[in-house]
Amino acid sequence: MATAEFAYQPLFDVRDDDTQYRKLTSEFVEVAPFGDEQLLRVAPQALTMLAAQAFHDINFFLRPAHLRQVAAILDDPEASENDRMVALTMLKNADIASAGVLPFCQDTGTAIVLGKKGHRVFSTGDEAALSRGVFEAYRDNNLRYSQNAPLSMYEEKNTGTNLPAQLDLMADEGDAYKFLFIAKGGGSANKSFLYQETRAVLRPDKLVEFLTEKMVSLGTAACPPYHLTFVIGGTSAEATMKTVKLASTKYYDHLPTSGNELGRAFRDLELEQQMLEAARRCGIGAQFGGKYFALDARVVRLPRHGASLPIGIGVSCSADRQAKGKITRDGVFIEQLETQPLQYMPEALRHRKDEGAVRVDLNRPMAEILAELDRYPVTTRLMLSGPIVVARDIAHAKLKQRLEAGEPLPEYLKNHPVYYAGPAKKPEGLPSGSFGPTTAGRMDAYVDPFQAAGGSMVMIAKGNRGSQVTEACHKHGGFYLGSIGGPAAILAKENIRSVEVLEFPELGMEAVWKIEVEDFPAFILVDNKGNDFFQDVGGGCAAH
Repeated sequence: MATAEFAYQPLFDVRDDDTQYRKLTSEFVEVAPFGDEQLLRVAPQALTMLAAQAFHDINFFLRPAHLRQVAAILDDPEASENDRMVALTMLKNADIASAGVLPFCQDTGTAIVLGKKGHRVFSTGDEAALSRGVFEAYRDNNLRYSQNAPLSMYEEKNTGTNLPAQLDLMADEGDAYKFLFIAKGGGSANKSFLYQETRAVLRPDKLVEFLTEKMVSLGTAACPPYHLTFVIGGTSAEATMKTVKLASTKYYDHLPTSGNELGRAFRDLELEQQMLEAARRCGIGAQFGGKYFALDARVVRLPRHGASLPIGIGVSCSADRQAKGKITRDGVFIEQLETQPLQYMPEALRHRKDEGAVRVDLNRPMAEILAELDRYPVTTRLMLSGPIVVARDIAHAKLKQRLEAGEPLPEYLKNHPVYYAGPAKKPEGLPSGSFGPTTAGRMDAYVDPFQAAGGSMVMIAKGNRGSQVTEACHKHGGFYLGSIGGPAAILAKENIRSVEVLEFPELGMEAVWKIEVEDFPAFILVDNKGNDFFQDVGGGCAAH
């Protein structure tokens, strides 16, 4: 095999940037001579200011393009009623969040910073300065601290700052310092998957079938409608997954749309359309059945080692949180996000109430609540009013230890529905911080033993669950109710009337809480007869 001539091309040839920026300041930057060139000196304060503003903005504002896509669901005659209801709720939620008090999702994410520093940019202490900006954003706003520090292999403690951040800083050409800021919640991060495949998958029929099967398995735990991302190939597994993360943020939207002999990355627009159509056929919809499982799809093809075919799949969820930033000789700039989301919502729908939902009074014995739910089929929309207990991962683990030690479950878990959630910080003057559901599937293993002990008879959370939950509910007479994943600000403002700690206050957001709710929206997803909504959807994708 003849050796080819040397030729260099960047793997990711992204040149266009049509991002709209707003200027934060002209301070903290200066141009200084250095030999025959000029250096851009960037003070640490510039990095701190930019990071703090970025993580404020992306937790309260969304990109205009994302809002337009959500709003388009309302005008689509093929959208299901559930699709429209979810879309309308998300637009209302965005409007509430835009006041800058309640973040639109209670999981305000791991703070991720990608920075590319031009060779004529001089700065020191970059990681510390950016971390301080993250610290200030989470300290000064009603955001949630989600990062756990390992004290040992098995002991953890919340850091109380949302640090450490994930900082990926690298060298670049030029005299600008360019950034991408991402707040990545656990729900969507957990739906990032790597598959080590072979060349046999690289056929049109096989690849579409493979990607569709894996796409459907994502389920709804990461809060659709999604921005889907598929990456085919990669020089390593970690390169594949990094591309998944960045492509899901639209960072690679301006890649070429064809490959070449040097191995450049490119977008496959035809396959993107095929995957979007498969997502719309599958029937999962925007969480509770319909067309809008996804808003769009990105497919990126990368070069690969001949013995490897890594394939990565991931999503950006309905809380599509990212923004670009830059520092140039002109100052410090942040991407302009949409501060007036109300304009995307038709005026006739702004005060629309859900008149078709069944109202359920929770101020009564659990046996009566179960008898009420027994009257309705899976997918029934509900409005819940009354007391609910809130418990998630660590609390469930502690309660399971009690059971294993021969102790009974606490009465609160037997007498009330349990909501899997953990709130963001409570603003002054409001009963609650943003308080949306967390992923139900992480608590699946607790359902059978808890229900056998008389607890967790009605569970509320987001996303699909395993067959063990369906079997447990059938055996013990329980129910799983789905709450809309994503719109946490609207729940705090309109549906939660009071919040108090019941147990484990030292766990912070993972404590056991008791909340009083009014017209809290939910869907019956698993009933006491062995029915599971998610078993009935997802089959339509592969049929085409």
